[in-house]
Amino acid sequence: MATYLEFERPIAEMTSKIEELSLMGDDAKVNIADEVERLNKKRDDLVKRVYDNASRNDIAQLSRHPDRPNLLDYIPLIFDDFQELHGDRAFADDAAIVGGIARFRDHSVMIVGQQKGKSTSEKIKRNFGMAKPEGYRKALRLFKLAERFDMPVLTFIDTSGAWPGIDAEERGQSEAIARNLLELAVLKVPVISTVIGEGGSGGALAIGVGDRLYMQKFSTYAVISPEGCAAILWRDRKFAPQAAEALKPTAVDMQNLGLIDDIIDEPKEGAHRNVEQAAEMLGDALYKSLEELLQIPQKKLLKKREKRLRNLGEFNDNT
Repeated sequence: MATYLEFERPIAEMTSKIEELSLMGDDAKVNIADEVERLNKKRDDLVKRVYDNASRNDIAQLSRHPDRPNLLDYIPLIFDDFQELHGDRAFADDAAIVGGIARFRDHSVMIVGQQKGKSTSEKIKRNFGMAKPEGYRKALRLFKLAERFDMPVLTFIDTSGAWPGIDAEERGQSEAIARNLLELAVLKVPVISTVIGEGGSGGALAIGVGDRLYMQKFSTYAVISPEGCAAILWRDRKFAPQAAEALKPTAVDMQNLGLIDDIIDEPKEGAHRNVEQAAEMLGDALYKSLEELLQIPQKKLLKKREKRLRNLGEFNDNT
């Protein structure tokens, strides 16, 4: 059964009416096709109005919608022959990070991304997508493996942040994240990163440095969640809508700030309503970008990446 968020409730109610009317027509053997068609057109207008007017907080909720597709949903729809690789060769295999080799149309690629999980047991297994140091070290191992075999790297960001537990700090969480930033900046193969859900803080950044950074239309990227920000600033999570407005975490906000390269469109009701179409849109955008990057000689690619990273943000010395 489809899950609807609070701001999607009018769509849910209209959908329910259409379904009831369709069933009633079947039972009564009455042709009500014209009425159903009229309601479907009305529903399409409602969908456009609801999503076009979605607030930043609404989009933050969409980015972690329970039905939103995650990395393991996309892999079989976009890639072929995926072979998952495990472990950091030092401590453990962190299930919050999924990675491996796959065939992407006519290219071999390395895939690395966060996996939150859907069911309660899977969420616990994957620590809700919050990686520990061994997760980021596994990612680094796969980055270096891709470099060794001259395979482009595609990363997929979907996490509320890195795991903040004492155990992670004891094993060098900050060093593991910093090391990934350093190594990704100079990796000798193309690196394309895409935010497919929630991009949170350094946990997202640790696999988000590269030649291109994209966001799906209803994803978010911020230093903290609106609820977390509200809890710190107002000591009350009910101020999350105000926090979202201040954080400006949406794909449109990030594009306006010059922090991402482009927005990857989604189906009209979001990726969570049509996973196959969302996967097709995502795959087409990534393939186009990959083809462009593969035409750039390695030395020039690294120079362009350095320039891109150095131009992010703006320093103001006014005091």
